[in-house]
Amino acid sequence: MKTIILDTNFLMIPYKYHIDIFSEIERLVPETHKIATLSSVVKELDSIVNRSGGSERIAARIALKLIEKKGVGIIECKGKVDSSIINFALNNKYAVVCTNDKELKEKLKESGISIIFMRGKSRLEFVNCDL
Repeated sequence: MKTIILDTNFLMIPYKYHIDIFSEIERLVPETHKIATLSSVVKELDSIVNRSGGSERIAARIALKLIEKKGVGIIECKGKVDSSIINFALNNKYAVVCTNDKELKEKLKESGISIIFMRGKSRLEFVNCDL
């Protein structure tokens, strides 16, 4: 079973770009999967809510509500978000990472980790990087 890992910026897409990331994931990954995020992502979203204003704060607040409403699993981890995501994906053969972070996408591709990212501010795209 695939584990779909959601990054911070990816969880903020629904508010910023009006894309239903959950239905898009269903379209892109029709096989059985579970959707999760890391505890460090939740902490980062909390931090954005507490320190930012305007649309960033609203997007982070909505992301936190979506995690709860959609039953997104939370995987406990320590450390920085990007390195935790990479480590999780490397240790879980069927992991797919959802992110829009350019540097993280490059590191994931180099490591042979499949990714889902936003394309053209209107849809999501799946890149299978299994080595």
